[in-house]
Amino acid sequence: METLKEKTAKGLFWGGMNNGVQQVVGVVFGILLARLLNEGDYGMMAMISVFSLVATALQNSGFVTALANLKSPRDEDYNSVFWFNIIVGCSLYIILFLCAPLIARFYHTPELTPLCRYAFLSIVIASFCTSQSAYLFKNLMVSQQAKAGMTAVLLSSATGAIMAWQGFAYWSLATQGLVFVGINTIMVWSYSPWRPTLRVDLRPAMRMFRFSCKILATTIITHINNNVLNILLGHLFSKREAGYYYQAYQWDFKCFSLVQGMVSQVAQPVLVGLGDDSGRQMNAFRKMVRFTAFISFPLLFGFALVAEEFIIIAITDKWIESAHLLQLLCISGAVMPISTVLSNMIISKGRSDIYLRCTLGLALLQILSMIVMSRWGIRHMVEGYVVINILWILVWHLYTRRLSGYRLLHFLADTAPFALAAAGVMTLTYLLTLGISSLYLLLPTRIAIAVTLYYAVMRIARVKILDECVEFAMSKLRRKNK
Repeated sequence: METLKEKTAKGLFWGGMNNGVQQVVGVVFGILLARLLNEGDYGMMAMISVFSLVATALQNSGFVTALANLKSPRDEDYNSVFWFNIIVGCSLYIILFLCAPLIARFYHTPELTPLCRYAFLSIVIASFCTSQSAYLFKNLMVSQQAKAGMTAVLLSSATGAIMAWQGFAYWSLATQGLVFVGINTIMVWSYSPWRPTLRVDLRPAMRMFRFSCKILATTIITHINNNVLNILLGHLFSKREAGYYYQAYQWDFKCFSLVQGMVSQVAQPVLVGLGDDSGRQMNAFRKMVRFTAFISFPLLFGFALVAEEFIIIAITDKWIESAHLLQLLCISGAVMPISTVLSNMIISKGRSDIYLRCTLGLALLQILSMIVMSRWGIRHMVEGYVVINILWILVWHLYTRRLSGYRLLHFLADTAPFALAAAGVMTLTYLLTLGISSLYLLLPTRIAIAVTLYYAVMRIARVKILDECVEFAMSKLRRKNK
């Protein structure tokens, strides 16, 4: 039997593999789609993305997290959640189908009515795999989740690219989302050994709802908060300007979710499993924070460094406005995965109410700030969004400290050295490459110098997390060669 440490390391590996492959595929096909489609096509999807995300959250109702927080969930619990999600998912689709004309009217874009009714079908499809996903998540079956996600993103991206090439415009983006959800649902079913029964008993789901409803509300608020600029830009500005921001947000999301997804697939199950031993739990938690900071800061700061060259080379200079916004978003994107680790500690303590209040406060502050700053234009709105997200990590830490004793000095010791090292490396790399005028030479040169310098700094500082990552990678290679 694998130890919890081995399961965690394996989970991080497969989580990294899953998110790495998904982001690489996303980059390749994202470049292709951005060349084939225009700003308005992305703007159309930006306007409705939040509705689909919120509806999916309502359909899941926080039960994946609720089931994972149970010590030993029973078949009856999974079965109750399965039928609850199908009922809610189908009901929500009917409501959104009827509300599609209202959404189109809000954005002054009649074409959104049929697009909404088509894109929101993903809610119904996804409702059939929540319990299966929860089973894989609870039992740290990360490799199975990874294989499902990697297959789904590859096939759906290819579908979207072919449709875009054939001239289907924004319909290609909507179809890409539907295909992803459909394939992921089929594969999660095939990997999960749990199967539903025809006995519909919603009482276990309702008992969990006291906890899960707070997770549900928090997830909805998070989606609204993450997409607040998509919502406001689509309403206050043109779909072209909304498309610029959506393009920047998508690239930033691809980057920080690479780390965020890797850690979030193991954080809660591991922390819940160690709940009876606060010392071991704190040690595991701090290691997760250090690992996240070790990867997140150089990755996002580095992406900000090369954002302009990357955008121009990859998707042409018609998206240059997105490059400037992307540089700003990458700064706050660097702390997003760390906020996720902190919030997972709060959830593992059973305090979904604190998780809700903290997320709600952030959302309200973001929305009010964006409305006030809209008079000064998109760039100032994005700057305000970035500053608030960075400062709010202190609020996440405050609640984490109250529940676990994780002191501010420990938090700074676990994160600040990586942030300072990454910022210093990127600044030095920028100065060393100022004389290079060719974008095709500048991009790889900056990447090579930044990677070399950051690795050298970590080696000189004898950072333990680097040694552990190298040792794990070498052990995987040794096992493969045997």
